[in-house]
Amino acid sequence: MGEESADGPRDAALETVFYHTDSVRFVHWRQFSGAKPTVVLTGATTGLAFVTGLSHLSRETAAMAGPLASVLPGEAVFVRFAGVLCAFLLGVLTVGLQRRKHVAWYGTVAVLPVLGLLPLVTLQTTDAPLLLLVLVTFPLVVRNRRQFDQSLDLSPLQVAALSSIGGVGMYGTVGSFALRAQFAGLETWPDAVYYVIVTIATVGYGDITPVTAEARWFSLSVIVFGTGAFTAGVGSLVVPAIESRMATAFGNMTASDLTLLEDHVLVLGYGDVTESLLDELAGEVDVVVVTPDADVAATLEREDTTALTADPTDEAALHDAQIDSARGVVVGTRDDARDVLVILAARKANPDVRIVGAANDHKHLDKLEAVGADDVISPTVIGGRILGRSVLGRSTGPLFETATDDEGDDKGP
Repeated sequence: MGEESADGPRDAALETVFYHTDSVRFVHWRQFSGAKPTVVLTGATTGLAFVTGLSHLSRETAAMAGPLASVLPGEAVFVRFAGVLCAFLLGVLTVGLQRRKHVAWYGTVAVLPVLGLLPLVTLQTTDAPLLLLVLVTFPLVVRNRRQFDQSLDLSPLQVAALSSIGGVGMYGTVGSFALRAQFAGLETWPDAVYYVIVTIATVGYGDITPVTAEARWFSLSVIVFGTGAFTAGVGSLVVPAIESRMATAFGNMTASDLTLLEDHVLVLGYGDVTESLLDELAGEVDVVVVTPDADVAATLEREDTTALTADPTDEAALHDAQIDSARGVVVGTRDDARDVLVILAARKANPDVRIVGAANDHKHLDKLEAVGADDVISPTVIGGRILGRSVLGRSTGPLFETATDDEGDDKGP
């Protein structure tokens, strides 16, 4: 009985702090239809498309028994290559969706219907799961279009590298087609595109060869410019990704690593009550700790707690931690003056989010509430009350001390 009386007020207090009790939901549909399930289903579609594409590539003849077999031009080529090609495209787009990139959303909306045509061309029972998955994934992608609102922020170096790759491709294709009379085996635009790709990749199958000095010099320029542009492109795009992974390994989560967080609790600062807070919330809700201490962040990451190494008073860092979609915010550093700045920053970043503060000195309860905290508690007051009631054998009763309660105690009954 004593244990029940201790847990009851605690659970009620947690309900008051972190949960809104206006309505009771038996099923949280957002968990099944939000951004995270959309990315997961897109990734699953990618894997199934790749397996289906390999199955069609391994067959001697393309199966074309579907209603669109006689309507779609180049249906045999489409059946053989659509699955694998769409899988590669969706793989890249899934990464973009994970980072909430708007351009990835547009690409996914374009690729999924094309992939859905494959079972309608083949009409094979083995392709039915792919069609079903596309029919489930596509509405979710459309429904969550507002969740993927991040612009594709490229550095000037990345823009220059990508532009150079495109420029070399155009230069090689147009130039080789214009000089097609000086090449053996090059007659059409597709031949020119094929020649440029195998030349830049330094594959050189030998089926298309320059037969004049001018064509050879042109081919040499494509090789030099192409390999240089490709190297610069890989370096500018891959190196930042590697740096991001290394930063994560050392407890420094980047903004892109946090983009899919929804309905989570944001803990701003690391204080004396943080460990017990994390233990209490473990398994209940996703938690993100924002702290400027890289060592603390690394320790939290090793304990499977998401951490962002940043200043909690920085509004940009709070937006990186997805404060806009957070369920609640806990402010609990070891300095009440700093807590004031953190609460001000959090309230400005999201005026509607629920903010709970932990005051190190009970005299500062009203001050933290005055700057925007919805509830303020004093761990020292709570601890003292529990000790006093416990030594007298009494029930612990309500545990939370708020600014209003403190004022009432000062005024007397």
